Amino acid sequence: MNVRSDAKSESLRRRLSLDGEWEFQHDDGPWRSIGVPGVWQAQFDDLRLSGGRAVYRTHFALPLRQAGRDWWIRFDAVNYFATVRLNGILLGENEGGWLPFEYALPDNLLREENDLEVLVELPGGAAECLSGRPCFAQIPHGKQSWYGPLAGIWQSVWLEERANTHIRECRIRTQLGSGLVEIEVTLSGTNDGLSLDAWVLAPDGSVAARVNTEPQNGEAIFRFRVSNPLPWSHLEPRLYRINLQLTRLGEKLDKWQEAVGFRSIETKGGKFFLNGEPLYLRGALDQDYYADLLLTPPSLEFIEDQLRKAKALGLNCLRCHIKVPDPRYYEAADRLGMLIWTEIPNFAEYSDAAVERLWSTMKGILRRDGNHPSIIAWTIVNEDWGTELDEDPDHRRWLAQCYARLKALDPTRLVVDNSPCFPNFHMRTDINDFHYYRAIPDHRGEWDLITQQFASRPSWAFAPDGEQTGEEPLVVSEFGVWGLPHPKLLRDEKGREPWWFETGELFGDGVAYPRGAERRFSLLGLERVFGSFDAFIDATQQHQFTALKYQIEKLREYQSIQGYVVTELTDVYWEANGLMDMRRNLRSFADEFAELNRDIVLLPRIDRHAFWGGETLRLSPAVATGASRLEDGGVMDWSLVPGGPSGRLEVDAAEACTVVSTRPLETTAPALDRPSMLDLQLVLRDRGGLELAQSSTPLAFYPPRAPRSLPAIWSADEEIAVYFGGLGYGRAATAKSADVVIVRAVNTADVESIRTGGRYLLLADGPGSDGWLRSDHPVQAAVPTIPAPVNPPFPGIMRRIRRGNVWRGDWITNFGWLARRGAFADIPGGPMLDLSFDRVVPDHVLWASIRPWEYEAGIMPAGVVVGWVHKPAGYMMLRRFGRGKLVMTTFRLMRDPPGADPVASALVDRLIETALEA
Repeated sequence: MNVRSDAKSESLRRRLSLDGEWEFQHDDGPWRSIGVPGVWQAQFDDLRLSGGRAVYRTHFALPLRQAGRDWWIRFDAVNYFATVRLNGILLGENEGGWLPFEYALPDNLLREENDLEVLVELPGGAAECLSGRPCFAQIPHGKQSWYGPLAGIWQSVWLEERANTHIRECRIRTQLGSGLVEIEVTLSGTNDGLSLDAWVLAPDGSVAARVNTEPQNGEAIFRFRVSNPLPWSHLEPRLYRINLQLTRLGEKLDKWQEAVGFRSIETKGGKFFLNGEPLYLRGALDQDYYADLLLTPPSLEFIEDQLRKAKALGLNCLRCHIKVPDPRYYEAADRLGMLIWTEIPNFAEYSDAAVERLWSTMKGILRRDGNHPSIIAWTIVNEDWGTELDEDPDHRRWLAQCYARLKALDPTRLVVDNSPCFPNFHMRTDINDFHYYRAIPDHRGEWDLITQQFASRPSWAFAPDGEQTGEEPLVVSEFGVWGLPHPKLLRDEKGREPWWFETGELFGDGVAYPRGAERRFSLLGLERVFGSFDAFIDATQQHQFTALKYQIEKLREYQSIQGYVVTELTDVYWEANGLMDMRRNLRSFADEFAELNRDIVLLPRIDRHAFWGGETLRLSPAVATGASRLEDGGVMDWSLVPGGPSGRLEVDAAEACTVVSTRPLETTAPALDRPSMLDLQLVLRDRGGLELAQSSTPLAFYPPRAPRSLPAIWSADEEIAVYFGGLGYGRAATAKSADVVIVRAVNTADVESIRTGGRYLLLADGPGSDGWLRSDHPVQAAVPTIPAPVNPPFPGIMRRIRRGNVWRGDWITNFGWLARRGAFADIPGGPMLDLSFDRVVPDHVLWASIRPWEYEAGIMPAGVVVGWVHKPAGYMMLRRFGRGKLVMTTFRLMRDPPGADPVASALVDRLIETALEA
């Protein structure tokens, strides 16, 4: 190997693209035109969910071949089986839907005009498995089992003229600390008289090193050093260019160029270190789907725009989810600076053949993508898909072996064995990650508890026979909630909604079906609550941000948790939890999210979000540093705006990836004359006054309940009577003498009382409220507290528990609301239920077959819809019967002592008022 002076390379390969219109026939259907690249499901209405077999045909002419050179055809990716024929003669067969393959074009097959035919097959289901042929369940298919099949020539096809002896592959490894560069080159053709030059261009274009060697046995290996290499990172994506030139006796045969970076990634002490510096991972799950061509990005510019938006959102990592992206994805990430955690497409059914295909795919990924500095981690299995880790020790052993095998093959990156959710786990991994979803505010307590447990490195994250070192950083690698996109932004130039609005009907009891959301909104009379459909969509997006803000701030409270991955970067089909929609329109909260999603984050650490005016408000503010450090002399200014108290707290110096607390803060909540939302604002400044971070958290404040004459209530339930007495309500001697009767269920006498003018409030929030409001809860239904009558006077109304069905909302989000009308007009915030409602959010819904005109009549002051405006149900319902009135609610009003929660007290007062209204 010899060191030589500078030289420039020149193009030595002619390339002709075959992208464009091809002829296409699916099964025995008609011939028609199809665009290449692009899966057929994206291009034909009648094939949206069709796998099977199809034939592609095109024609091409080639310039005369130069002496000593051959023409090759390359397919960047075809899903899944491909049989290629040139002028009727078989060129080759390929299995695998994600990676490139190529064939030399023999001279004796080439004509002046050439016919190219590609038979493509996406295998089907169990019948093929039983026949011994590869079936869908045993091939690496990724999210096709979730969103639908994707088949065909989905990446580019091109012809290339190359020297008979040329460069086939180039694997490069760099070491940041030593500047070492290792290059392994594989050649095609003979080796006689060959010389291979390699020179490295620094990011500024200067030559950092140049070497030469003579290939042996079709291979060449370089080992040399670059002095003082500049590191590549997401903040400074400094790329070196390695140029190879192959010559024989001074004649230039071939050249190759590869971009590389000097980058290290490691974990120690439960933290990430990028290039030796602490790294806090702020990621988003990226399904890498596109609105029009699904698998195929529209252009390099589109990918670049997406990455710039991701960076503007504060993300430093994308978890490319169980698929192999277009190679331009990684090239753009290298150049623009984005860390990529990427995953092997999963199979669905474990077998020897399936795991061999997975491993073959992983080796192919390394051959194609292994030189990209942006890729910092691999995942082998996602959420136990295709394996049965809990049940089968053989699967656990295989996974542990696969981890070790991949680490040996690629020691420059982190490896995750299984990215788990309940009830699966890790075996051996470099990152102790976990997935969990909880609706906010509905299940705030559960989110807090799981996060607290995960932060303590619980045993449930690893199998009993797993190997946990304690060095693995903790990462919550999937979490999030939905916020619906604006359908008008997804329509085409003719105003049509996208075809994939017709998907999702089989998920979550149909609540994931987008088509007709605006019509359902109108039928439910929700304009009365939100004003317009557009305002409703905006409210769902604000609800999404409120939840994400709470969840991220809770994660950042724990120093042991060193990263998170939001689900997800973009919506996909019916799945509406993106930070952008499927056309990459940003959610309305993009600017607020960018402020939250940064290294330095201010944490209010407040245990509730609703207060009485004049009471003591306690919080323990803290600063999470991420990859930044805090110097001495920092201060945190706090204030309640508008018009509330304010002050300043000192902030101690802090190292990177830590959490530093200020002293606890106590202040008096402002005395207001009406319920109001105020913002708790925090601003962090350094000793010179430069703003480092800010935070704003809305809090609800209620005026103290002034002494006044309140209606008299009566209840046969002593607990109810005592609770309402504690709120100042008088206690009538009899039901007939009461202003309002409060019950957990109605009987025949109650019905007659309502018919003749009685006003009733039914608390359907717990045991004892079954009666004629039938329950689907097996324990309660088995032991009713009140005998069920023969002829229920309020037919069709059921109390349904939310746990265990779509109303729970942890995955496909439910949107709970309270109409700020009538007695509830002065409840602050809304219409969506915010964090101030977290103590009263119902565990049950009132479900009934209500007709559109009844919704318009306002019989449901509070309720919930799920996903794309499905499964409407009530949190409050009104029923008039005769001269009387029944008000029903499932809000948990008696969870705390009387008066402890301002929201519960306010709802009680306004429910009583509603019952008494004419």
